[in-house]
Order: sequence, then C-alpha cells, then structure tokens
Amino acid sequence: HAGFSFIELMVVVVIMAIIATAVLPRFMGATDQARVTAAQGDIKNLSTMLDMYRMHNGFYPSVEQGLEALVTAPTIDPIPRSWQPGGYMPRIPLDPWETPYVYRVPGTGNKPYDLISLGADRREGGADYDTDITN
Repeated sequence: HAGFSFIELMVVVVIMAIIATAVLPRFMGATDQARVTAAQGDIKNLSTMLDMYRMHNGFYPSVEQGLEALVTAPTIDPIPRSWQPGGYMPRIPLDPWETPYVYRVPGTGNKPYDLISLGADRREGGADYDTDITN
C-alpha cells in the first residue's frame, strides 16, 4: 500500500490553493506596476529622441509624420533639413499593453508635444492602472 491516499492528495491541493490565493495578487500588482514603469521609460526615451530630432531639424515631427519620423526620413512637409542618417531609433515601440503611443503636436499646456500611453484599458482617462501615462 505504498503511495498517497485520495484524502492526502486533496489536502495538498487545498494547501496549494490557499498559498496561491495569498501570493498571486501580490504578483499581479507587481506585473501591473512593471508595465507602468516600462511605459514611463519608453516615453522618456521617445522624448529624448524627439528632442534630438528637433535639435537637428529645428522642429518636431508633425502629427501626420508621427513618431515614424524617428525611424524613416519623412517625405511629407515639413521635410527635415538634417535628418540623421540611420534614423533616431531602430523602431517605435508599442506600449506594454501592445498599443501604439499617442503623439500630439502641439502638446497641452506649455509642452511642445504630448506622448501618451493609454494604460491597461487602452482608452483615454481611467484610474489606477487604466490611467494614461504621459510625458
């Protein structure tokens, strides 16, 4: 009669379920916070590249040119005078929720542009992890 009885296996499963119930919510919050931190880092990096683009060309890309102006030379006005050969970035990242960053020119307030991740809900506004993340 070597082995475990059904009751013993059920006790182990119940104990594992209790532990998972206590531990999983902590990891879920950590995952959400990691995504917010990643979006903040992407926005900071994109802002640096946009500022470099402006330094070389005297203006930020238009809304029509979008963030792709950092990857490939724009062919619509305003045409950059001194676009950096090879571009400013190899590609434009998606936000951690697999949504494109929103780029607006001019920005709100005194900002020359807005860079926005729409957050977990992928819509403007929201609360907690659904809140928009901006520059």
